[in-house]
Amino acid sequence: MKNKHTKKFIEERKRLNEIVMKYASDRIKRFYSLDALVYNEGALPKKIKEILGLATSLVMRCDECIMHHTVQCYEHGVSTEEFEETLAIGLVVGGSITIPHIRTAFQAWDDLQGGQIPQG
Repeated sequence: MKNKHTKKFIEERKRLNEIVMKYASDRIKRFYSLDALVYNEGALPKKIKEILGLATSLVMRCDECIMHHTVQCYEHGVSTEEFEETLAIGLVVGGSITIPHIRTAFQAWDDLQGGQIPQG
């Protein structure tokens, strides 16, 4: 990872989730569990579920969610072309207001790619 921004995000998210779980009742823990369960392998593979999560997060304009799903897309083998098409769909659905969030997604993707120019 060339840029430390994405690495810092991953570490900070983990740290903050540990704090949440320290104080959380079953109400919060159940929601966290449901969130994790819907991304498990099922009729749709994890890769597709993460792409859906990314597109939805882009339309909702949640940078933290965009970062999370970008990392998950990378870890589940989403290609750069698939990643770009997902963001293009989010742009069409969400409109130009999503452009700053697309920048966030591509910065994280570039970090995960090590700053390498994509082939193809």
